[in-house]
Amino acid sequence: MDQLIEFAGNHPLLSGGFVAVLLMLLWTEISRRTRGFKELSPVQAVPMINNGRTVVVDISPPAEFNKGHIVGARNFAPSRFANPDAEVAKIAEKPVLVACKSGQTAQATAAALVKMGAPEVVVLKGGMTQWKADNYPVTRD
Repeated sequence: MDQLIEFAGNHPLLSGGFVAVLLMLLWTEISRRTRGFKELSPVQAVPMINNGRTVVVDISPPAEFNKGHIVGARNFAPSRFANPDAEVAKIAEKPVLVACKSGQTAQATAAALVKMGAPEVVVLKGGMTQWKADNYPVTRD
């Protein structure tokens, strides 16, 4: 223990950097565990999609959505979840899988759905990019 204190005293920038990185890792992990939704890979999301109760929401821009989306997915602008109307509120009554191009934009929509009281909210990890890379089916209807 004395050597650790001596090292920290002799290398304050290195020690400070280590503490900062450790705090950032802790913050990230705590935030991930308390945000109210989970991220699932495509292979993990398929059973949820196939159960017939889950609403798949794709928040990609319409042009991107029309290039290919999960079968049965509904396209919504992310802004509709900030000020939900009756249609969006009805979606929040069921389990919801949120997808976007990369999985990053979907997190804000997922957080809004959690606030609306959705029973289960999941973000497609890697988004439609990963879905297509894993060769899962898409439709252009």
